[in-house]
Amino acid sequence: MKVLIIGGGGREHAIARKISCSSRVDKLYCAPGNAGIGQCAECVDIEVSNYIGLADFAQKEGIDLTVVGPDDPLVGGVVDVFEERGLRVFGPRKNAAIIEGSKAFSKDLMKKYHIPAAEYEIFDNPKSAIEYLKKSKYPTVIKADGLALGKGVIICMSYEEAVSGVKQIMEDKQFGSSGDRIVIEEFMTGREVSVLAFCDGTRILPMTSAQDHKRAMDGDLGLNTGGMGTFSPSPFYTKEVDDFCKRNIYQSTMDAMKAEGRDFVGILFVGLMLTPDGPKVLEYNARFGDPETQVVLPRMKNDITEVFEACIDGRLDQIQLEFEDNAAVCVVLASDGYPGHYEKGFAIRGLEAFNEKEDYYVFHAGTKQSGNDIVTNGGRVLGVTATGKDLKEAREKAYEATGWINFANKYMRRDIGKAIDEAK
Repeated sequence: MKVLIIGGGGREHAIARKISCSSRVDKLYCAPGNAGIGQCAECVDIEVSNYIGLADFAQKEGIDLTVVGPDDPLVGGVVDVFEERGLRVFGPRKNAAIIEGSKAFSKDLMKKYHIPAAEYEIFDNPKSAIEYLKKSKYPTVIKADGLALGKGVIICMSYEEAVSGVKQIMEDKQFGSSGDRIVIEEFMTGREVSVLAFCDGTRILPMTSAQDHKRAMDGDLGLNTGGMGTFSPSPFYTKEVDDFCKRNIYQSTMDAMKAEGRDFVGILFVGLMLTPDGPKVLEYNARFGDPETQVVLPRMKNDITEVFEACIDGRLDQIQLEFEDNAAVCVVLASDGYPGHYEKGFAIRGLEAFNEKEDYYVFHAGTKQSGNDIVTNGGRVLGVTATGKDLKEAREKAYEATGWINFANKYMRRDIGKAIDEAK
């Protein structure tokens, strides 16, 4: 079969690598791809926002399956464009991807269907929001309603910080029109866990757990980023937690979306907070998480193309997911200054160290080919992942592997997975 992946980041590289392992796949394309993806797929110079161009390519090349990686095209309706042409595509339609596209929608959905989550209020003008903040408890959380590259969340420790946050989002338009509305919600405490799940519109099949590190600096300090590293599985995600979430969150979300006429087919990413009162939903995403995908898929035993097609055909009940009895840790190598201003275009050295090495992976996020060199081309440049018999070994191997790679302005957190040791 011929497969097309839409996207060009670390998530898409992890998906491409997994798909390339399938004996069912004869040809793999990625649009637009990146320098790393180009080693296992043919990259096609079509932007993810060019839905018509992508669908034209899929028709012309006889693509059997298209897999959509990023949030923007899903929320924008690329799946609808493909389906209108009779093309097989994996991902939620526009009316279902709203679960990520609007935090206000998802909060209202959880409230209506009694899915455990933080208390909240929604505002579409800054004056009302600031008035509400006068009687809020602190810390509190302010979220831009729309997509913001994983950075649209501000945790405010005081009224003054909260007022500043409202102004940044709603008046200064730090996240553009995504900040036209905001959600102000209760600050929850506990351990964060991410769970990705396959969905066929009726059923939901969770994968193994993972934990992301969102803040730019060690100790969870600094600005929010798209993710600085991950580990899988989470030692905090016990069978008891899993059973609760399956009963009260995962299937309830699928049922709620179906009841709203928004059947969800694709990947549902559930960000959880394991609070003293039990698991609650932090947020939903409508696609594979990045960098969570870089630790979850290397542990997955299944042929992923079979799972994709089962979701599209509404027969997820025929799939049993299997994962290796091991652990994985991913450390993101970023450009110094990210998520603020950073320079790019620096040659990356040492990538060949990963060739033919078992248990070690390097996933390209912000890279491009420049002559004979692969150079930095983004804030998050590479995801260095290693697997091991347990989280401690995987973490040691991942940090060892970060030393194999060098580029100017290389930056990384040094405490990815440190919570693993704290749990013991």
